[in-house]
Amino acid sequence: MSTSSDDPLPKLKLAPAESAEELAVKFNREKRAVQQQRESLLTEAPTRFKIGSVPYLNAIPLTRGLEDDLRIAPPSRLARMLDANEVDAALISIVEVLLKDRYDVLNGIGVASLGEVKSVFLAHQRPLEELETVFCDTASLTSVCLLKVLLAERGLTPVYKPFDPGDSAVIPEAVLLIGDPAIQFLLEQRTHQIWDLGAAWYEWTRLPFVYAVWALKRGVENTALKRQLIEAKDFGLETLEQIIESRTEFDATFRQDYLGWHIHYHIGADEQRGIAKFMELLAKHGLGPVFQPRWVS
Repeated sequence: MSTSSDDPLPKLKLAPAESAEELAVKFNREKRAVQQQRESLLTEAPTRFKIGSVPYLNAIPLTRGLEDDLRIAPPSRLARMLDANEVDAALISIVEVLLKDRYDVLNGIGVASLGEVKSVFLAHQRPLEELETVFCDTASLTSVCLLKVLLAERGLTPVYKPFDPGDSAVIPEAVLLIGDPAIQFLLEQRTHQIWDLGAAWYEWTRLPFVYAVWALKRGVENTALKRQLIEAKDFGLETLEQIIESRTEFDATFRQDYLGWHIHYHIGADEQRGIAKFMELLAKHGLGPVFQPRWVS
């Protein structure tokens, strides 16, 4: 049936306008659906891997969606677990990679800081120049080596002794603390002075410091494993605000400041220069031999 040019055009039926609140609800609903889909892809991946990670808040964004596959242990133990085939990948201290030429290292991902880190520091009651003995939480060999390097660069060579913060109610007058125990100590406002090693490193070098990296067994086919670790990190950073809101460690203000500002998770050109400088200083102060990391993508 034809119509003449004089016939009125049919009126378009417009959808009712949505309020800002309705649009926000719709956006959040769609965002949650996408997040749930990504999480299910990680948790229901056809190949399951055993992932070694640390019991610290700063590792959470790197393992988003992999929670069911995690084996949690201190950084110093994770390398032994990787060697013993107890895990397929481990978030280990950078010094484990630099002092042992046996791992592949996943490129582009790590735990780093540019300046104050908040969770790696020397708590001391006397001036640094007067310290004769320093007790060190040996959970992370990187932090111990970093402290030794920073003090040696100032001409200071105290005696270093091991310390387990979980086994002692008395904190020595000079002690290296790391991770969540360090944060808890910091928030309790004790009488010790705090020498933040991330800040000290930046003041000395003007470079970021990389504390931990993903290490994988060398010579093993691990394409799917690398892809899962990369996707978990991407998912974690995209949902960082949700992680900050949902976690219960410490308080929300501290979590926002710590995960949103003090810690970052990429290894770029500046982080590579920071690693190279650390390698140089490890060798200079007799903490080597030092090996170039073998990066894989």
